[in-house]
Amino acid sequence: MPQPDHVISLGLAVPDSPAEADIKKYFDKCAEKIGFVPNVIKGYAARPARWRAFVAMYHALMDKDGSKLSPLEREMIAVVVSSVNRCYYCLVAHGQAVRKLSGDPELGEMLVMNYRVAELSKRQRAMLDFAWKLTETPSRVEEPDRAALREAGFSEEEIWDIGETAAFYNFSNRMAFTTEMMPNKEYHKLDR
Repeated sequence: MPQPDHVISLGLAVPDSPAEADIKKYFDKCAEKIGFVPNVIKGYAARPARWRAFVAMYHALMDKDGSKLSPLEREMIAVVVSSVNRCYYCLVAHGQAVRKLSGDPELGEMLVMNYRVAELSKRQRAMLDFAWKLTETPSRVEEPDRAALREAGFSEEEIWDIGETAAFYNFSNRMAFTTEMMPNKEYHKLDR
């Protein structure tokens, strides 16, 4: 049974070709770079001011110079947070990013289902344990959790980046649920 064809299920106008020049330019850049416009980008374009804020925060976290964490580490956090939340959109989209960045299709699948079965470094395990706990039981995150990250080799800035990345994807997951956002079908076939 295929997934539904909608981008979002709310009755907001989701543009294929936005009127705003900056959003249209971004759509064109996505289409050129990856071959399609991610549905999260299309969905947010229904509210242009919010689209700009979302895209700015995404780039602040995920661009090469936006974090002390590697691109793979940031995507791994996105997948583990989305696994806790069972966010279909982000599991599909960021699972594909993990497959691509790691060159390992099995790693992407393990992180989607249960990151604990993956052979991870001590650093990666500590990072993902923290992201999981911060997502599942945030009020229980305490100094020993941060100490475990330090022991695994994370700096104070990297700990901030882990928390901020996990927080962003918790937000993004909740918006995907609110709007019943569907991932682009192209993600399913990439990097397998």
